[in-house]
Amino acid sequence: MKITVAIVGRPNVGKSTLFNRLVGKRLALVDDTPGVTRDRREGDGRIGDLEFTLVDTAGYEQARGDSLESRMRRQTETAISEADVILFMIDARAGITPLDQAFGALLRKSGAQVYLVGNKAEGRAAEAGLLDAFSLGLGEAIALSAEHGTGIGELYDIIAGAARNAAQREEEARADAAGDFLPLINVDVEPGSETFERWNPNRHLNVAIIGRPNAGKSTLVNRLVGEERVLTGPEAGITRDSIMVEWEYEGRTINLVDTAGIRRRARVRQKLEKLAVADALRSIQYAEIVVLMLDATQPFEKQDLQLADLVEREGRALVIAVNKWDLVRDRKQRLEKLREACDRLLPQLRGIPLVTLSGLTGKNIPSLMKSIFEIERNWNIRIPTSKVNRFLSLMVQAHPPPAVSGRRLKLRYMTQIKSRPPTFVLFCSRPDALPTAYVRYLVNGMREHFSIAGTPIRLWVRGGDNPYHDGRPKRKLG
Repeated sequence: MKITVAIVGRPNVGKSTLFNRLVGKRLALVDDTPGVTRDRREGDGRIGDLEFTLVDTAGYEQARGDSLESRMRRQTETAISEADVILFMIDARAGITPLDQAFGALLRKSGAQVYLVGNKAEGRAAEAGLLDAFSLGLGEAIALSAEHGTGIGELYDIIAGAARNAAQREEEARADAAGDFLPLINVDVEPGSETFERWNPNRHLNVAIIGRPNAGKSTLVNRLVGEERVLTGPEAGITRDSIMVEWEYEGRTINLVDTAGIRRRARVRQKLEKLAVADALRSIQYAEIVVLMLDATQPFEKQDLQLADLVEREGRALVIAVNKWDLVRDRKQRLEKLREACDRLLPQLRGIPLVTLSGLTGKNIPSLMKSIFEIERNWNIRIPTSKVNRFLSLMVQAHPPPAVSGRRLKLRYMTQIKSRPPTFVLFCSRPDALPTAYVRYLVNGMREHFSIAGTPIRLWVRGGDNPYHDGRPKRKLG
């Protein structure tokens, strides 16, 4: 049985370092500065043959009210309440601090399955701290070094034992609920049913939400999943790690990725912000659909356009979401200006979906999801070669390619070679001489003719004859 393991503790004891080691990737940002992690991050942990869900949490601090530290603490408390096993991490070299004492008292009262982990335990300097850890009343601390990987075997024993106990409890509960007299029933679902035709439950959709700081990305994620999953607040730049949240919508599993706000490169000077921005940019490469959040009070600034251009160059499908629409008064006139600006400033993504919404109130969320699914279909489109070449013939008849150096160019053949994004190859007599403007003319024509607006389209021009002349291959083109 796959259980959930949460790593908790005060700031800067090495929780994210252990998280990265157990998931086998550098998912969580790591730095010597205390308080780097703010949201709780989930990942698939593995020790040998043992697999489990691992949760990294923000450093626990004593704070009250609605401050940022208080909201971070509530995220950690949520992780504690949902975990099967809690690894309470301390810094063995620094010893037990008053904050460790307070956190230990809270964990004892919670009744959760807590194990004490003394990190940075390499060398004799940690011996005093490990002995001092008995004062927390949580038993003997496991000597661990997340940086060097020592002590992982003892973690395996703890998590494996917890998994066996959880599986036994679930089996007993299942037997009690079903009763000994009920037979097992195997229900077969026909592949041709409506459920299989409309949705593929095994096909996850990766959606990244990007934008400038304080555009409302985290607020939108919380509204979509229906809980305070990531930290939000009036402060700009709260999100640092790119947090993936698994969400079910109309039978479809969607991996939502909340990212840090991306400012202009000249303004990014602190090391932590550089790490956060780099993590956000990697999320664009991970995603299939990217939602670019704009602030309705300050839309289409230079940074927004650069982000949209980056998504197009990465070949990802893009949806523009104009947030804070509840603050706009003359909405009809403002929407017309936004659509005009979108077509004018982003000609490489002509026809891109533009949705106005309010992440705070949830207004127009269904329209956003509809646009995401529509752009996904365009991004995955497959067009038969016969239709592509009929389209090419119509475009050449309407506007033949120009004559370069007195010699007319011949466009012989065109076919789609891949999707995600749609990519085509055009065979031409002199590919180097075909003007860029004519290639753009063909791309724009494909958007309109095949109704694939908004998604990036790749068109590669190659030399050579039609390889399928008279229905038989003449030669293999390199």
